[in-house]
Amino acid sequence: MEVTSAVHSFGCLNFQTRSSQLEKLNNNGTFFVSTRITTTQNNSFLHGYLHPVNNIITKSNGAYGINHSNNSKSVIIKSTSSPTSSESSSEVEKIKQKCLKWKWKGQYSINYFVSSDSDSPQPNHPPLLLVHGFGASIPHWRRNIKTLSQNYTVYAIDLLGFGASDKPPGFSYTMETWAELILDFLDEVIKKPTVLIGNSVGSLACLIAAASGMIQPDSSETLVRGIVLLNCSGGMNNKAIVDDWRIKLLLPLLWLIDFLLNQKGIASAIFERVKQRENLRNILSSVYGNKESVDDELVEIIREPANDEGALDAFVSIVTGPPGPTPLQLVPKFSLPILLLWGDEDPFTPIDGPVGKYFSSLPSQRENVKLFLLEGVGHCPHDDRPELVHEKLLPWLAALSSIGNTKASC
Repeated sequence: MEVTSAVHSFGCLNFQTRSSQLEKLNNNGTFFVSTRITTTQNNSFLHGYLHPVNNIITKSNGAYGINHSNNSKSVIIKSTSSPTSSESSSEVEKIKQKCLKWKWKGQYSINYFVSSDSDSPQPNHPPLLLVHGFGASIPHWRRNIKTLSQNYTVYAIDLLGFGASDKPPGFSYTMETWAELILDFLDEVIKKPTVLIGNSVGSLACLIAAASGMIQPDSSETLVRGIVLLNCSGGMNNKAIVDDWRIKLLLPLLWLIDFLLNQKGIASAIFERVKQRENLRNILSSVYGNKESVDDELVEIIREPANDEGALDAFVSIVTGPPGPTPLQLVPKFSLPILLLWGDEDPFTPIDGPVGKYFSSLPSQRENVKLFLLEGVGHCPHDDRPELVHEKLLPWLAALSSIGNTKASC
């Protein structure tokens, strides 16, 4: 999930966006807002602020390229089933019980998970690192870990400021900080070439980590085998815009919201309203295509860490901070295998928005990129309709593993 338009859910103005999303981006990030506004009786104050907000260095290989015929640049996958809450509830508790702690930079406690159901993982199967989006945490992968760990060692991490990781009071969060955290985790904990799998802002953090690692070839070439982007974010928040009169009209309101969030008392009141169960459910329902996946468990996955000390500071810092680099700046640097899985009903990073259009254009231009559109899926495909994600992810991972542990290169 990702931080985005406050207008999307500005309850005191009593309107809510539903469709026709516009995505604004400049050199630093993106902003999304709908051009169609409808009134509603039950709005969360910052509905859209829960819209948050993988790759290094392997040689291009035709196995990951796109067939350049007109019918194969992207594939739409339809779902026929959906998970139930009872199927995943025990998985969340198992995940929490198996979590470990890692001390980052000698001062920050980072929560992480590692699992492998395979008695003897195949040597050519790279480990996987799952990176959540804004407001989420390790349990957001509740419907994926069991499947993936049958053949792979699966790691998942709570980014600083989220989940059960530290939330330092007054900390200034940036995309680059999370990217550094990911690189250090690969270097100090996993210590093997890894496939990065991120959702939304987690995808962007992985891209930045990969790009940063390229500057240090001794480490980056051995840290990342490939990247999987699930509805990748264009920025940490809504600061980045391009010339579009519809967005410019909203700039005064966006500046006002940032000003209000920098007032401690007002920010606290806003945050308390955002994390109410009913409001969280409404927010999640607006970004999930499969409404059955928005269960009580998911609401608690998002809500529980929001009650921690430092969670408010993290919320304000992320919403009001710099958006960070954009995918348009980062992706051209890579030739490693990239798998794009995109929900076609995402209201925050729509496939027909600027960032979505950029990613959808890549398969016809770059042999290392593959894209699949997932029909009826929203912003969080892995939890929304996990069976569709697994259907495309597992064969891609198998093909990547078949290459072996060949040293990656640009």
